[in-house]
Parts: sequence; C-alpha cells; structure tokens
Amino acid sequence: MFTTDQRGELPKTLTDMYSHFLLVQTKRKKLKYAEGHETSPQELMEADREVLLKLGRLAFEQLEKGNIMFYQEDLERCGLDVTEASLYSGVCSEIFKRESVIFQKTVYCFVHLSIQEFLAAVYLFHCYTNRNTKVLKDFLGRGWDSDNSDLKNGNDYNYPSLDVFLKRAMEKSLRSKNGHLDLFVRFLHGLSLESNQRLLGGLLGQTDNSSEIIQRAINNLKEMNSDGISPDRSINIFHCLTELKDHSVHQEIQEFLKSKKRSEKKLSVIHCSALAYMLQMSEEVLDELNLRQYNISDERRMRLIPAVRNCRKALLVDCCLSEISCASLVSALKSNPSHLRELDLSFNCNLKDSGVKLLCAGLESPNCRLETLRLKWCCLSEISCAALASALKSNPSHLRELDLRDNKELKDSGVKLLSGFLESPNCRLETLKLRNCGLSEISCAALVSALKSNPSHLRELELKHNSLKWSDVKQLRDLKESPDCRLETLEWTGPRLPVK
Repeated sequence: MFTTDQRGELPKTLTDMYSHFLLVQTKRKKLKYAEGHETSPQELMEADREVLLKLGRLAFEQLEKGNIMFYQEDLERCGLDVTEASLYSGVCSEIFKRESVIFQKTVYCFVHLSIQEFLAAVYLFHCYTNRNTKVLKDFLGRGWDSDNSDLKNGNDYNYPSLDVFLKRAMEKSLRSKNGHLDLFVRFLHGLSLESNQRLLGGLLGQTDNSSEIIQRAINNLKEMNSDGISPDRSINIFHCLTELKDHSVHQEIQEFLKSKKRSEKKLSVIHCSALAYMLQMSEEVLDELNLRQYNISDERRMRLIPAVRNCRKALLVDCCLSEISCASLVSALKSNPSHLRELDLSFNCNLKDSGVKLLCAGLESPNCRLETLRLKWCCLSEISCAALASALKSNPSHLRELDLRDNKELKDSGVKLLSGFLESPNCRLETLKLRNCGLSEISCAALVSALKSNPSHLRELELKHNSLKWSDVKQLRDLKESPDCRLETLEWTGPRLPVK
C-alpha cells in the first residue's frame, strides 16, 4: 500500500506508519467517490476532520473502559450517527466496520485494537492542542497540570508544556494494571513530532514541539521511575524513545554488546529495558543468560528478565525476584517455540508461594519444554508443592531435575503432594533434591509408595539434613536394591546405621 500510494521515504516508526495509513485510507475514500482533484494531506484530513475526531473520541472513551466492541448508543454519545458509521464501515473498511448482530443489537468495532489505540491518541492529542482541559483532567487526574516550573517566555503557566503532558500520560500508562494504555501512549509520543503533526495537521492542531521541548520529553523517559512495574511493561518506555526518533540508548546498547568488558560497564534502568528487548528480539538464541554477570542493582537486573524468552539456560540466582517478575517467566515458558530448558531461581526469598503459583501457569503450558527447575531457598511451603504437582501433572514429560533444597516449610505435607506427580505414568523426573525441607518418616513413606508405582526413572534423591532416622530411610534403601528401581544415588544424613 505504501509503495503505491506514498511518495518519498517509507515510515520509520509505528506512529509514522499509522499516520500514513490513515492518510491513505482517507485518500482512497476521496478517490472512490470522485470528490474532486487530488489535494494535500492537510486538506484531506480537514475534509474528514469532524467524523475522524468523533471516531477518535469513541476510540478513546472505550479504550479507557477496555472495550473493543461498541453499540449504537456508544456511537451516538460521541456524536456519530449510524449513517456516518455505515459510511466508514463501507468506505474505510480498514478503519471501522459494522461487525454483526449480537443479542439483536448491531455491533461496531475498529478492525484492529491498534487502530483504536492510534485514533484514541489522535483524539487526546487534539484535546491537548485545543486546550480541552476537562478531557485532560478526567484522564490524567488531579495535578495533571503541575510541574510547570520550567515554562518560559510568556507561556501560559496554567497549562502544561508538551513534555509535561507526555510525562503525565506515561505515568498514567505505567499505573494501569493490564497495560491497555501502553501502545496508546507510545502513539502520543510519536504524534508530538512535527512530521506527524504536519501529516495529520487537520486533526491535531499546533503545539510547541521545538527541539528543546522534545529533548526534555526524551530526558523524562530516560529518567522515568518504573519501580513496581513488570519488566515487560517497562520496555514500553524504550519504545516511546523510538517513536521520538531518539536512538541514543539503542546505539549505546549495541556498543555494550560488542564490548569485551561488559562486567565493568554500568547500565541505567532504561539501558536494561533496551538490552532486554534487543536480546529477546535477536535472531540468535542465547545459550545462557546469567543476570549476575551484569554490574547493576537487583532492581535493574529485573528489567532484563524478558530476555529469558530467547535463551536456553536462565540463571536468575539471588536477584531479589518477586511475584511481579514472574509474568515474564511465564510468558517465556508459554512462548511458541519455547527455547528455555534450564531455569535457576535459587536464593530468591521474595519469590515465595505466590510467585511459584504464577510460574506454574507457564509450567503447565503444552509449549513448555523445561528440563531443569531449581528453586533452592525460595521460602516455599506446601502451597508451592500443590501448585507444582498440579502443573507438572498437566505437562509432565519434560522435567528431569527439580531442586527444592533449603525450603524448610515444605515439610511432609508438601512432599506428599509432590509424590502425586512422581506417580504419574508420564513423569520423567530423574533428580529430586529435598535437602533441609523439614521432612520426617511420613515423607519417606510417600516417596516409597510413589516410586513403587512408577519406579523406572528417578536416578538421584537427596534427603540430607532432614529429621530422618535410619529406619525411616530403610524402605528407600531396600527399594533401591530392587531390580525394577533405577535409583542410583540416595543421599541422607542421620544416625549411623547399625552394623549387621
């Protein structure tokens, strides 16, 4: 479409592409109805300005609510009548369409969520340039027009400069729980550039986008506080830099990847997000990702977690991981194809049961091919064992090693739950490590029963530093000697066995 309808340079950013897309569709509408001679982009946008802004308002209001399907009353609330909607449904079918009838009501929608997000951004930017303070205040909340101490030279001190507006919108996006405003705010940053404002001039209006203002917006992104935000979500800050056509962070990370002294270089938070994005998008799958090799704080290490999607072995030992970090790990385990084969989360005491329960959503995915899972010293209890047993029963055929050492609250109740996984006919577990897990003879009995049911795979069982007597372990020792058992190594500590 761009090669036939656009002259000059192809779009370089997502906002560039969608701006041209809207212009192309509007031009096609004009040509279809033979509405006179060819006009400039500004004249094209101006001709359809009213209906496109109505669609933008619809897109914006429904995006805030999380809606992707709308009814006639939603259209009418935005000043759109059914005739206008039908026009754009029939003429600009790549923008807006009349979908179908559900519950005897006609349903309307944008052809793709990204179209809705783009038009919503166009509408809000229009509200900003036209000083529609009610819409801005309703969206950004109280104090949306604060932080204007840097306005100079006769600017209205009661109205925010462009960089402040973008900063407030970015903060609003980061506060959203499900990320439904991420692409929308990315478009907002792209629309602040003069090139896109010129292309969509009839829709956006004019604003001060001097190089000084844009540079302040860039600096705001680089210094943005994303504490408490998932590593995946924080990458959107880097994407917004791209929309502003600032490639400095990208270039710095490229130089970092070429460096032979990576461990000596310090990375900022935005550098870590950019590195995570570039590593996960690389065509080459990493053999190993070790977060401890980077000279950065634990908070910055968490920003690198999305790169786990594109590696075979992930070493995330002692990185202060928490429940928030697990979303990226789940995504890596669910991805198709899933490259991850070894995952070491040891010494992350903040992970706890809540984090493992989230992680299990990835373990039970049919795409998961994980062979080694290490959860040593993660403050787990029987709750984690219940989640692990359930997940591994759903997808049991790949895991070969499970390390749960030094989780003192696991206890007998947890091991009894895990034994249910060991009894599964598809279980291929070869190594199980349960050192210092608060176990007694009850655990030994459960393990003996499980191994009798499915004895052919477990090779190594570690039970050191538990409250076990030699009589507790005797059944396992006897089982080890049976011809059907494949157990080769049984490690435990306790009173010395009596001499026969």
